[in-house]
Amino acid sequence: MYQEFYGLSEAPFELTANTKYLFFTAQHREALSNLEYGLSCAKPITVLIGEAGTGKSTLLRAALESDRCRRVTCVYLDNPTLTRDEFVETLAARFDLGAAAERSKATLLGGLQSVISDRQARGEITALVVDEAQALPDALLEEIRLLANMETQAGKLLPLVLAGQPELSARLNEPGLRQLKQRVALRCELKPLNLPDTASYIASRIRTAGGDPGKIFTREAVTLIHEYSNGVPRTISVMCDNAMMSGFALDERRIDGKIVREVCRDFDLLPASKPPRISTAPTPLTLVEPVTVAPATLEKPAAAAGNTKNEKEGTPTPRRFSLLGLR
Repeated sequence: MYQEFYGLSEAPFELTANTKYLFFTAQHREALSNLEYGLSCAKPITVLIGEAGTGKSTLLRAALESDRCRRVTCVYLDNPTLTRDEFVETLAARFDLGAAAERSKATLLGGLQSVISDRQARGEITALVVDEAQALPDALLEEIRLLANMETQAGKLLPLVLAGQPELSARLNEPGLRQLKQRVALRCELKPLNLPDTASYIASRIRTAGGDPGKIFTREAVTLIHEYSNGVPRTISVMCDNAMMSGFALDERRIDGKIVREVCRDFDLLPASKPPRISTAPTPLTLVEPVTVAPATLEKPAAAAGNTKNEKEGTPTPRRFSLLGLR
């Protein structure tokens, strides 16, 4: 809707895993190299970790479309919340092994071994990529470990890629999954963008869509977008898309801080430095006057600095704190 208004050929901030808009930081290049190496050289298991919205799915697609992986035939599983039977059925269907393999795990493994071995003899590599792998039940993680065992004397038959949020890393450290962790040959991680990378991310997507980023977002707007998005690319895209929509509605050619703040209010976004809102009422503070310490009290032993006995009543005397020294 706003593309023509801002001189764009298409919407630059769509939330699809479009490799055309892939933005590379140093960590993205390193992660892509690890994925390409793991797939093209048939490493047992490659793990990709990243918070939701950091671009894992887009990076996976970029690796599979790269020249280094042109000999790789991949089965991509993006909904891992399956039962064991459903997992067997899904693999049989994706590898085109027939109805018998869908009903029997033994038939599935035999057919899978045969198909993958034939492809390997032709110089092809067959891989399994599991996205959102942090949601895999323990039973399926065990099945994946067993799939990673498929091999010949020449090497592994079925390289695996597990991509997931940081919870996946925590799960791999569980004692019951130590055998799976031992098969991890490569591990890479995507972290949120810093401020310079956020500015470059926004500019890159606008340029790819045919626009001039210097004429659209002000410096203040970009700084606020980074602050309120916490550097997560998906959130950055949502904020930019809505800010440009608001600018179009207001007939504003430049997106400034005022427009970005309005978007943040609409989406109830908070900056990283601001604690989340809480619904419970805060405990009221009792303010007291500062205590004037007489010189004579400085000569008393250090034990008197704590709660002391009132000489007349024999009860503890509470400490008092100056507001300036409140800790």
